[in-house]
Amino acid sequence: MIAIDDERAHNYSAECGKHLAIMEESLLSLELGGTELDEVLVNCMLGAAHSVKTGAGLCGLTMVAELAQRTESALAQIRLDRLAPTPQRVTVLLRAIDMLRELIDDPGASDEVDISAIVDALGSVSTGGRASVAPCRGADWRLRVLLAEDDFTSRLLLQTFLSRYGDCHVAVNGLEAVEAFRSALEQGQSYNLICMDIMMPELDGSEAIRQIRAMEESQGILSTDGAKIIMTTAVNELKEVARCFHDLCDAYLVKPIDLAQLLAYMKSYELVG
Repeated sequence: MIAIDDERAHNYSAECGKHLAIMEESLLSLELGGTELDEVLVNCMLGAAHSVKTGAGLCGLTMVAELAQRTESALAQIRLDRLAPTPQRVTVLLRAIDMLRELIDDPGASDEVDISAIVDALGSVSTGGRASVAPCRGADWRLRVLLAEDDFTSRLLLQTFLSRYGDCHVAVNGLEAVEAFRSALEQGQSYNLICMDIMMPELDGSEAIRQIRAMEESQGILSTDGAKIIMTTAVNELKEVARCFHDLCDAYLVKPIDLAQLLAYMKSYELVG
């Protein structure tokens, strides 16, 4: 975990305060609205939860990232199923926000906290008390990966590794990556995982990701259902990651790429067994 006096940790803590306040205010507004689902407010909360989750990954706060992911998933399911913001659902989500705030305020002890009770409660929020069901994938299902990397050595390493797990398509700049994603989306064969370098010719990774997320949004694809995006970056670009991608990417890896960490991310996203 990054030390608490690290600049990124301080910036993250300050940003989280704003995101959690947005979620709290939105939840209370939903509750006052009664049974009508306000998708604008839900989308606002989804973005805030995603920002908390991604920032936690940047700072190595495992439990914060997991709880924020569960909160985001519950909100996405509420929107997808158009579930009414009942007092019970609002109460559980407010409890999750309180727990997130406690974990972020004491990052040194956050990974030792038992969050199982609130995780179970969030599961009930999104399923109406039913057991959650894992995604159904046929025996012929294969992982689809888009790798955008202009450096030959890095590209060869990642392509060789990722090809073990599915179909890996390569783009050598951001413009090619956007066009590859657009084509796949139009054919109903969207990518499950995108590994995107930041510094690339034609179109940099940051703008490529913005355009990809905009395409998903135009198709009504929720943040929890879209492609999982992992940015690859040099150490001196970390501030750019933290500044630009809280609401766009899911994780980042510093070059030289640790393949074990990449695989751990893929497993956490349930992309591989």
